[in-house]
Amino acid sequence: MECLTAQRSDTRLHTPIYDPSMSYQDNFDQGPFGEFANSVRIPQTGEPQHFFLGHPVYAPFGVPAGPLLNGKFVKAALDKGFDIPVYKTVRTRRVPCHAWPNVLAVDIEGDLTLDKTRLVAKDDYAEPLSITNSFGVPSFDPDFWQPDLADAVAHVGPGQVVVGSFQGTKSERGGAADYIADFVLGARLMRETGVKIVEVNLSCPNEGTSALLCFDVERSREVVEAIKRELGEIPLLIKVAYFSDDASIEQLVRAVSGTVAGIVAINTISAEIVNEQGQQALPGEGRLRSGVCGSSIKWAGLEMTSRLKRVREVVGNEFSIIGCGGVSDATDYDEYRQAGADAVMSATAMMWNPQLAQQIKREAHEL
Repeated sequence: MECLTAQRSDTRLHTPIYDPSMSYQDNFDQGPFGEFANSVRIPQTGEPQHFFLGHPVYAPFGVPAGPLLNGKFVKAALDKGFDIPVYKTVRTRRVPCHAWPNVLAVDIEGDLTLDKTRLVAKDDYAEPLSITNSFGVPSFDPDFWQPDLADAVAHVGPGQVVVGSFQGTKSERGGAADYIADFVLGARLMRETGVKIVEVNLSCPNEGTSALLCFDVERSREVVEAIKRELGEIPLLIKVAYFSDDASIEQLVRAVSGTVAGIVAINTISAEIVNEQGQQALPGEGRLRSGVCGSSIKWAGLEMTSRLKRVREVVGNEFSIIGCGGVSDATDYDEYRQAGADAVMSATAMMWNPQLAQQIKREAHEL
């Protein structure tokens, strides 16, 4: 790909908070960009009318783990009125990022259904916007991210709360006990930052006995119970992938019922990403397939939200449902709320639209 700079075909596509034409490290050091670089906080008036896991918020709307690379990015989201930003998933040790490029637009018409297995990357970022992101869940050492997250937590204004996201890392020679111990250490490191809500990522590949940890119900149960013992009273969220039927997600919900405070769904949908010549678009071993997010996966996020609502009624456990996937405007936000989401989050559209939170608050009558 010769040019990854956004060619904006819609006024909602502003200069993105994350510049796809730059490396992850350069974004980390120099970002955020565009209007997000303006540190002036947008004032919010009146009293918050909603609650998210016991914390008052002006609107149950935020940013899922992903776009907010560090405390600077989280602060920028808070300043723009995203009341529930999630600090990008971290680990107990340093893990490098995949090679550049890490974000590409993809050419897709309509929904990314599970039978669409191959997509072509393209140069222009145009609405309806879908992208693939391939980072490998990088992380700096806790010596960096612990004080950085604590600083972001301290930046919240009235009606806002920061969520810290983390995941475990397998040891090359360790077994299940070592793997679970790493999650416990991650939870302890999170707790020490003073973050008010913690999310554990069960939706990225190669970290469980199944392709995704969230599909390994018994291991997921062991992990979340161990984490919760370490967190104590701090609410715990789990982030999961798309489940294709009620029975499968019900099995997971029953396994973690009473332990987790909420379920975040969904992450991305995987597809093969190739260039116009049909060759692998993202360099490196194991990167032919990559997660796709944006407008084309909205159907899956909405379906999971409805499915979780039905399962919640069956199980009788009052966990919160946090819906995400393809949320680009107030209409999308309303659809998620009507489907049963207690809170809604946007990643892709938020990256290109710093005004999204205020637009949703205004147009969805959350102000």
